Amino acid sequence: MKLSVLVLFTALAVGLSIGMVNFYFQHSWYYLAISFGVSFLSSFLVFYYLLEKYIYTKIKLIYKLIHNLKLGKDLKDALGEYVSSDPINDVEQEVKEWAGAKKKEIDLLKKQEQFRREFLSNVSHEFKTPLFAIQGYIETLQDCLVDDPDQAVLFLKKAENNVERLSYLINDLDVISKLETGESPINYQKFDFVQLAKEVMENLEDRAESKNIKLFFKDKYTAITPVSADREKIRQVLINLMVNSIKYGVDGGETAIKIFELHDQVLIEVTDNGIGIEEKHLARLFERFYRIDTHRAREVGGTGLGLAIVKHILEAHQQTISVRSTPGIGTTFAFTLQKGG
Repeated sequence: MKLSVLVLFTALAVGLSIGMVNFYFQHSWYYLAISFGVSFLSSFLVFYYLLEKYIYTKIKLIYKLIHNLKLGKDLKDALGEYVSSDPINDVEQEVKEWAGAKKKEIDLLKKQEQFRREFLSNVSHEFKTPLFAIQGYIETLQDCLVDDPDQAVLFLKKAENNVERLSYLINDLDVISKLETGESPINYQKFDFVQLAKEVMENLEDRAESKNIKLFFKDKYTAITPVSADREKIRQVLINLMVNSIKYGVDGGETAIKIFELHDQVLIEVTDNGIGIEEKHLARLFERFYRIDTHRAREVGGTGLGLAIVKHILEAHQQTISVRSTPGIGTTFAFTLQKGG
């Protein structure tokens, strides 16, 4: 409500009240009109002056400050000064919107702080495990180097395995860091996705056979499926998804790739009939170091960063990935790629 309208209604109320009181004692319509006119006019002028000088001006100043803070310096300079015709209502709306935005910002900061704590804790744990193992093997190696050379060689091999694990961990963290900062650019090129998938399946064939898992296309793809993406990075996406499927697959299981043609995209699904994932874990599955079963994850190996790398690569392509799973039935990862024209 504008100031003049607010003051008008207030002055009318005062004028009518004084006029009615005067009429009650004088019983004269003439004096009622005079008292109403004088009180209405004087009330309007006094109220308007007081509200304008001591309240309305300050509200306009607060509104201007909030409005400029919301716009930021660049937008403020571009749009110039903004004067509201109804700052009382506008300031209420601006404050509500600003409070809502700040609440969302605070909630986001809290989530980020929680994520940072978890991430630092996970990184510390992931580094400490192989480092302590290496330290233990080296200390034992010093004792048995002369007395038991065969045992010494065994400890050297175990230490080497943990060094490799550290190397993989550092490399995966470096990959994610470069994807996030843009240091690893996306080199778009047109290529046949079917051919790439065949290459990945051939490279993982021995690994799959060791667990008696079959890798195949759900349909026979003879036609070329051109996509536009970074070929080597999409190769990494496929490798990570299929290795994950093999690790958590069942003996005699299957991992299949299926391709769906969309309007301007290609949808790729990597499906297995493995152990499956409970629904409560799906939302956090692409977080760094997130493990559903810590003990099983240690047994099958890996850095816990494979799915996080997959998500970062696809986001760098401005594409999406999703997962659906049913415990005891299997898991399907689905992601999109731009068609190659």
